[in-house]
Amino acid sequence: MTRFGKHLDKSLKDLAYEPVWNVIHESKIDPHDIDIAFVGNAYGGLITGQESMRGQVVMREAGITRIPIINVENACASGSTAFYLAHRAVASGQVELALAVGVEKLFCDDTGRSLKALATSADMEIEGHMGILFAGIYAMRVRTHMERYGLTREQLAKVAVKNHDHGALNPHSQYRNRVTLEEVLNSRMIADPITLQMTCPLGDGGAALLIGTEEMTKRMGKRPVKIGSTVLGSFGFTRENEPGVTVRVSKKAYEEAGVTPQDIQVAEVHDAVAPVELFLYEELGFCGPGESGRMIDEGATWLGGKLPVNTSGGLTAKGHPAGATGLAQVAEIVWQMRGEAGERQINPPPNTGLVENGGGNVAGETAVVAVHILLGK
Repeated sequence: MTRFGKHLDKSLKDLAYEPVWNVIHESKIDPHDIDIAFVGNAYGGLITGQESMRGQVVMREAGITRIPIINVENACASGSTAFYLAHRAVASGQVELALAVGVEKLFCDDTGRSLKALATSADMEIEGHMGILFAGIYAMRVRTHMERYGLTREQLAKVAVKNHDHGALNPHSQYRNRVTLEEVLNSRMIADPITLQMTCPLGDGGAALLIGTEEMTKRMGKRPVKIGSTVLGSFGFTRENEPGVTVRVSKKAYEEAGVTPQDIQVAEVHDAVAPVELFLYEELGFCGPGESGRMIDEGATWLGGKLPVNTSGGLTAKGHPAGATGLAQVAEIVWQMRGEAGERQINPPPNTGLVENGGGNVAGETAVVAVHILLGK
């Protein structure tokens, strides 16, 4: 992956080129062996004006042509959806080697334009006309959870502190500064109780990975990482006390991989605002309802804890170039499992990792959720 950040001098082509060729060199494969490519991007049309065939455009710059190139647009889960489709292509026997790429450019010297683009990941005839932005939607969810289970503002802020601590150790992270609890709580209010330091930044970046058959992995000379499961699901207009989309998707992912939440040793989750990470602990089964505040207080999800979460820094610190985020999350888990995560490495390297990535909003629920479970062999 590229380092996420503000790259005004780089185009979508530039942001895709670097990770595509890095993954080719690292895997020691001949690029002519790539059978198919899936290119995830959410907002390139609105930001750059390039519509319809963004995948073909960025792949031509990388020198990869002739093969099927599939454009994937699925809100902030575009990269994860590219991963899902690449896995399906290999697992079905259709191809032996698939390339998944995620790329996004959100900085364009016009923050308003970028925010308007992000706001389109909702039903524009309903939520769009109400003027509801994601920070407001998240704030309502957070306040409901606080009232129901007694979560405190300090517990919400600790997630941001943790993720900035982790991001400070990650050379790919957009923010590499640590923050204190007081700085998080006292930063500008965005949508009560979410403050500026609890929100992820705009960002540019790219990420890529190769999915191949077991025979293909033998060429690398590295620890193979197996995809235990990759599951994609959508909102479901759930009634009160019915499981939401994340619960449903993760349950299926655990079943397909043959593991339980207690088997997970490292996780990357979609903390578009830091407090949402607490909900995800509960929805992914890492703890019971209302117990996530205790997990963050006890340090269970920090580096050195029982279940480190967002060792990359998460979206809060690593950044969130939407189309690239899902694949960057997978990259972090793979690096952890291969012992290649540098200063933030978990020791011993984990054998079971999970990625959760969401995108969009429909009727108050996340529009699309992806959960992947990776297994060391």
